[in-house]
Amino acid sequence: MPRRLLAACVPCCLLALCAAALLRDASAPAAQKGKAAEKDYKDQLPHIPPHAPADALKTFQLLPGFRIEQAAAEPLVTDPVAMSFDENGRLYVVEMLDYSEQDKAMIGRVRLLEDTDGDGKFDKSTIFLDRLSWPTAVLCHDGGVFVGAAPDLLYCKDTNGAGKADVVRKVFTGFSRNNVQGLLNSFHWGLDNRVHVATSSNGGQIRRADDPKAKPVSLSGRNFSFDPRTLDITLLSGASQHGMTYDDWGRRFVCHNSDPIQMVMYEDRYVARNPYLAAPNPKVSISVEGPQSDVYRISPVEPWRVLRTKLRVGGLVKGPIEGGGRPAGYFTGTTGVTVYRGDAWPDEYRGQAFVGEVSSNLVHRKVLEPDGVGFRARRVDVKKEFLASTDIWFRPVQLANAPDGALYVADFYREVIEHPASLPPEIKKYLDLKSRGRGRLYRIVPEGFKQRPLPRLGRASTAELVAALAHRNGWHRDTAARLLHQRQDRSAIRPLEKLAEEAKLPEGRMHALYALRGQSALTPAAVLRGLNDPHPRVREHTVLLAEKVAASSPAVRAKLFAMTADADARVRYQLAFSLGELSGRPRNAALAELARHDAADRWVRLALFSSLAEGADEVLTELAGDAKFRAAPAGREFLGQLVRQIGTRARQSEVAAALGRVEGLPADEKALAAALVRSLGEGLARSNSPLRKQLLGGSARATELLGDLLKASRGKAGDDKLPLAERVEAVRTLALAPFAEVRAPLTELLDIRHAQPVQLAAVEALSRFPDRAAGAALVAAWPGFSPRLRSAAAESIFSRGEWVATFLDAVEKKKIAATDVDPARLKLLQGHASAAVRDQAARVAKLLNLGRRQDVLAAYKTALTLKGDEARGKALFKKVCAACHRVEGVGHEIGPSLAALQGRGPDTILLNVLDPNREVNPQYVNYVVVTKDGRQFTGMVAAETATSVTLKRAENLTDTLLRIDIEQMRSTGLSLMPEGLEQQVDRQGMADLIAYVMNVR
Repeated sequence: MPRRLLAACVPCCLLALCAAALLRDASAPAAQKGKAAEKDYKDQLPHIPPHAPADALKTFQLLPGFRIEQAAAEPLVTDPVAMSFDENGRLYVVEMLDYSEQDKAMIGRVRLLEDTDGDGKFDKSTIFLDRLSWPTAVLCHDGGVFVGAAPDLLYCKDTNGAGKADVVRKVFTGFSRNNVQGLLNSFHWGLDNRVHVATSSNGGQIRRADDPKAKPVSLSGRNFSFDPRTLDITLLSGASQHGMTYDDWGRRFVCHNSDPIQMVMYEDRYVARNPYLAAPNPKVSISVEGPQSDVYRISPVEPWRVLRTKLRVGGLVKGPIEGGGRPAGYFTGTTGVTVYRGDAWPDEYRGQAFVGEVSSNLVHRKVLEPDGVGFRARRVDVKKEFLASTDIWFRPVQLANAPDGALYVADFYREVIEHPASLPPEIKKYLDLKSRGRGRLYRIVPEGFKQRPLPRLGRASTAELVAALAHRNGWHRDTAARLLHQRQDRSAIRPLEKLAEEAKLPEGRMHALYALRGQSALTPAAVLRGLNDPHPRVREHTVLLAEKVAASSPAVRAKLFAMTADADARVRYQLAFSLGELSGRPRNAALAELARHDAADRWVRLALFSSLAEGADEVLTELAGDAKFRAAPAGREFLGQLVRQIGTRARQSEVAAALGRVEGLPADEKALAAALVRSLGEGLARSNSPLRKQLLGGSARATELLGDLLKASRGKAGDDKLPLAERVEAVRTLALAPFAEVRAPLTELLDIRHAQPVQLAAVEALSRFPDRAAGAALVAAWPGFSPRLRSAAAESIFSRGEWVATFLDAVEKKKIAATDVDPARLKLLQGHASAAVRDQAARVAKLLNLGRRQDVLAAYKTALTLKGDEARGKALFKKVCAACHRVEGVGHEIGPSLAALQGRGPDTILLNVLDPNREVNPQYVNYVVVTKDGRQFTGMVAAETATSVTLKRAENLTDTLLRIDIEQMRSTGLSLMPEGLEQQVDRQGMADLIAYVMNVR
């Protein structure tokens, strides 16, 4: 869940005056600030009482043409955070009374609401399940509900009609609950007849609760789905924080507290097929206005928020100064992203996205516009919001499509919805963090809306459920699909086949096909009809559904192979993924044809490479023989990437095929031939394959091309008159030669007279060689390296045991200053496999003479009393901080932003700088990855996919490692920020640094 606070019964003008007065106080003299921590702020934090349910309706401003109605309020419901309508229109609501600090109170619950007279308002309320801790999600299934209450996912059911759960069963366990705002949430019934779950930032190691010996599944960086009958787990791409939604066509969107909408571009299972594919982050921010963009609240800013910002700006309390010092007016508490799929609103609103922003008391609206195979999400309402309230207690934490076609809003209605750790004690003691016992459910309907009869799908016949799959309202389709899957009534098969062929609504035809698969009754004939459907989205989904059928149906395979020229980009995108489930020459020819059509699209290119775990040589032969494809820039890029993958896989037959294609290229395409040889060599070098020798003594033309390429690269690398990009490419090419031949030029390129990108390329090239002399060259050049070069060189040096020994020996001989050694690396080395390295690391640690952190902090306390010089502080920041922080356009945004640094009071900045491991944000924890060849890489995890892990470290340098090459990956528990900064910064320097950080804008 997200964040923030307060109430609205006092007139808005009073709050505005209060806010203005507080901000004026920010300029108080330093002497006054020194006493601020002891000040009583009670008078500046007036309690603003809540609105009664009836009065709350008067606080809303809603887009013209709509009206907002109260479907339920306390005492029928309190503290709602999630909801799910059952097949008869009853509503299960999760009540998180224990938010945010009462994690052991066991007062969370699930309530069942009913509208007994059909007037659109709930009038009966039953506590269905209680004694839960931090419940966050609910989904109806088979007469009961799945409930998320970390560390468990439960299934609960009323079997005796009392309205209360008498069956409570743990389904899965192991979900993490370290952060109340990072718990599992947003359960959905998927098109694939599975339950889809957002795992949030906490993740976990989950397993079936009924099998203690079951192997845990890591949810790191990914969501998951499970079959409600067999309970098998499938990992899904793109973990979301709090909020996940699907549109009518099953496209998935998620959000983050400061990013209102992100799109998930592909699923893990596809890239997992090709272990040699380093896939990009599947989660893409699609908001045109960007994260932390403006919102237009009409509620006054809470006094506590204004005061907190003032105290942070003044350096009196710790915490980030969000929004550039603005206490409000931007996305910071985003939840509940939901695509409208109902039928009560005008058609133009269907498919639009609605986002709850709890910190600003509003619901934001975006229209989704096609952008290649993805979307852009654009603000619709100009300098206003779809729904906003003047009531600071209004907290729209979740939204839902409903049986009546309306959009429902769960209003948590809390005085405080803020992580308690971000509330300064000076403020927190005056706030009520337990303002529970209130809550509202609203529905938004168009003007002129007339109440509809309550649904009774639970009593519907199988034929009626089949017909409901073609309902215009997405809730009816989803619910009918779930009920059909639960019943497994074979009499549904023929009506489903008919619906798949004749339904006027294309979504109905799609749902019918999925329902047939859920009955294990999807025939080749039904698939062929779907593949020929006039609607592209039906064709797209049928391509996916055809994956299982095609293996035994020549007709379906033939049709898939013939669809490479489909007019729709998303059909071709899905086809590029789905063809990977097949094999053989016709499949490879189809993949080649898709490459001809879409090689320029990075997502289709990804899909194609996910399918080329096999058949890469045949596709290369096909495309390299196509003069038109070779001539196109996108074609040449695709061929280079394909050849590089062949080299990385290092299969002799495929490498031979690649060399054969180089031999077969026309003589006037020498540049392309050389580029392909280089790409092949890079792949072979990455795999450390003995097949590299084939480049030097196999194919005559390849040997000649590589020789010419290396000869030209030696000249280009050192020519400072050439463009930098050309020189860098030449340096990287030198890594393909035997080390003895390029040792001298690569070592010379480390010299400071060369441009930094050239030096970095030389460091990278030397790191490719296992020779001890390569490490010695880096160690010898170390004293002349800039911070960026040292970061790159250190990662290479510390990745190999022999190189580490050389480096530590240089430190002991004082050729390298002991202060150049990252203390965190020394700690890691003291657990090294080599006893000699462990002993060296211990000796160097004594040379470094790092004091106990508390002693260092005590010694540096005097820095807080010294007058700092901002100009000197700026220079120091560039020297020691810019590797991981960005200020005034200088540095790299790896660690916390300037806002987070600036907002920490001087004493807290001192603490975090000198003792960075006292309290480590999980986002910035350093990891160690050990590869199978014994090399070590470190950094924070920037991205994870099924096939790769990307580590990021100082100077914005990254390493993307294939999982097949990883022997071990572990968290160090230490911050990415190193200890020992006192070795570089004296007390006056610390005062200067703090002065700069506190005052820069």
